[in-house]
Amino acid sequence: MGSATSPLDAALVVPPSATAAAAAVGTQEELKRVAAHRAVEMVESGMTLGLGTGSTAAHALDRLGDLLRCGALRGVAGVPTSLKTEAHAGLAGIPMLALGDAPRIHLSIDGADEVDPELNLIKGRGGSLLREKMIEGAGKRFVVIVDESKLVPRLGCTGAVPVEVVPFGCFHTLGLIRKVFDGLPGFSARLRTVATKDTAAKEVPFVTDNGNYIVEMFFDDGIRGDLREISDRLLQITGVVEHGMFLGLATDVVVAKKDGSVIVLDKK
Repeated sequence: MGSATSPLDAALVVPPSATAAAAAVGTQEELKRVAAHRAVEMVESGMTLGLGTGSTAAHALDRLGDLLRCGALRGVAGVPTSLKTEAHAGLAGIPMLALGDAPRIHLSIDGADEVDPELNLIKGRGGSLLREKMIEGAGKRFVVIVDESKLVPRLGCTGAVPVEVVPFGCFHTLGLIRKVFDGLPGFSARLRTVATKDTAAKEVPFVTDNGNYIVEMFFDDGIRGDLREISDRLLQITGVVEHGMFLGLATDVVVAKKDGSVIVLDKK
């Protein structure tokens, strides 16, 4: 899959800044902030941005708000990928547009749960995968911000691969998803649930911003095989809305490393 030369081989190494150097001995949260600030350097006045969801993207929102308030950026508007992002962007002072009202998305910035050597991603463990894929797939450029712990040899190595499904017949749909990987050792799938204060029902299905449920797929050794074929098989299941494999969408991946440096991986 992909070209013989991995984007990892052609990474642009950015010298550590003072902030990045501080992050070298800091926490993972500080590394996320370093990567987010590096990505925001790609934003220019007048751009319409896809605004991602999650803890890493939150640092980008804060930085964008700071730059807008001080006048370093002007005429920037954002299209939020979740209700949480919409609320955060509003507090940060970022003007917002609905997807249908944005004539063009110049650049999207978001985090990722996993990044493979071909810059394919796993996203959506927070449940916002549908809106993320709609908005980030609509733009010209999609910049992903991660710390180096998110780099994996293959997708599905470090946790759940989410699939958004409609609530009606969700367990029937879950069974059909399992059949896609029938006989694969180490594969399992379940409906994501969350705790509730209701003593009659200790757990209830997790509900996305779109009113849907999430099926979580797990692989002992990651997803092997043709990712696009697997994607197509999942999307052909009636009841499946979207999945968290973002294939070929990322154009740049900004990676904050523990040694304080930042590398930018470019799509070839």
